[in-house]
Amino acid sequence: MTFNLAQLMQERHGENFQLHAQYLNPQLTKVVSTLGFDRFYERGEGCYLFDDDGTKYLDLLSGFGVFALGRAHPVVKDALRQALDADLPSMVQMDCALLPGLLAEQLVRRSPKQIERLFFCNSGAEAVEAALKFARASTRRNRILYHSHAYHGLTMGALAVNGSSDFRSGFGPLLADTTEIPFGDLDALRRELKRGDVAAFIVEPIQGKGVNELDATLWLELEKAVHEAGALFICDEVQTGLGRTGAFYAFEHYGLTPDIVTISKALSGGYVPVAAMLTSDKILRGVYSSMDRAMVHSTTFKGNQLAMVAGLATLSVFDDEHIVEHASAMGDVWHAQLEELASRHEFLHVVRGRGQMIGIELGRPTSAGARRRWRLVEAARTAMFSQTLVVPLFQRYQILTQVAADNLNVIKLLPPLIAGEAEIDLFVHALDELLSEAERGSGLLVDFGVSMAKGIMKRTPKAPKRTSVTP
Repeated sequence: MTFNLAQLMQERHGENFQLHAQYLNPQLTKVVSTLGFDRFYERGEGCYLFDDDGTKYLDLLSGFGVFALGRAHPVVKDALRQALDADLPSMVQMDCALLPGLLAEQLVRRSPKQIERLFFCNSGAEAVEAALKFARASTRRNRILYHSHAYHGLTMGALAVNGSSDFRSGFGPLLADTTEIPFGDLDALRRELKRGDVAAFIVEPIQGKGVNELDATLWLELEKAVHEAGALFICDEVQTGLGRTGAFYAFEHYGLTPDIVTISKALSGGYVPVAAMLTSDKILRGVYSSMDRAMVHSTTFKGNQLAMVAGLATLSVFDDEHIVEHASAMGDVWHAQLEELASRHEFLHVVRGRGQMIGIELGRPTSAGARRRWRLVEAARTAMFSQTLVVPLFQRYQILTQVAADNLNVIKLLPPLIAGEAEIDLFVHALDELLSEAERGSGLLVDFGVSMAKGIMKRTPKAPKRTSVTP
């Protein structure tokens, strides 16, 4: 008996949400249904998704930044086919395979001089877990500092340095000896460092939750304080790294010299999960200090051949197609077009971010009629106004976006790094129309209310448009 993927997917077409509701996360199916985002996607290509109706959607989430090269990039696909056809001996374990060494070499070469070695793993959260462990082992200290509003993953150690109580609630005591620092508060950081027990300060160069930024001068002061206290400076580049902000690493914008860097997402090429923690020789040897400690930190799938091929192919495309330079240029276009919108629309207050990582902050308008409509929406739920734009962006204009975080009126854009002016124009035109409608009257708000009401009433996502085929 053979496995036929196309036949299986055809036979079970349309069962997506029922299966998730029964076997996976039932609350997720309710969220997607309530927002009217329940679609049956059949394929992805470049910056776009296509559903079973043939409708084309502009994807400005890119899998939360995973699809830096867009979906189904031919070079990465071909590289993985080559690897499968070669029957490479993966995960021998008592072995030192070639491909992990080659990918490590590539990443170290693209990193600043203090980065000399790395550890491969499977996800950003795993890379953060490694960073915390290596920092403790290297400094012989325990305490980890982190920023308010930070997001570093949802495993237990990463969750302990997560700045959102919503994510932490309900999971009991987390990793001991972690302390939150108000975002960018140099005095608070110095007070904590004076205690002499801090192993590391972990930061996102640009925060994912809210797309929050600090200026270079303050970043350098924060890093200097950490190093003067004998602690390590960890840059979490899981989302901001590999070209997302118009530089290979976001910390390059500020002239920072981190001791540890974590990466993931884009390195996968959108196909095989892969992550890495990069650091110095000294810090890595603080963990792998002798032969009997050679496996003291490890994970089964680290350095697996398909992940390494995906990473090598991705970096090859970065070079051949000048991905980082393109992301930087498109960042200028995003800001120019969105700031022009902000000059005409009183709901649009601030445009933040760099490269292809953009935050659009919405806020209370000045005119009386618009203020009333703002209060009406915000009275229903804090930061609901941003959802009144995200939903019609999807339903009317087939543009997939997200709010930057719960209770924040910030729309966050993480397009594929290959997105160009055509994609920017599509989004800006749609946002312009929606903001104009919001300022003219309550039609937008009524449409959103109807959409939410329909979603709440149905709870079960729509039936598929094609009937299942029986064998």
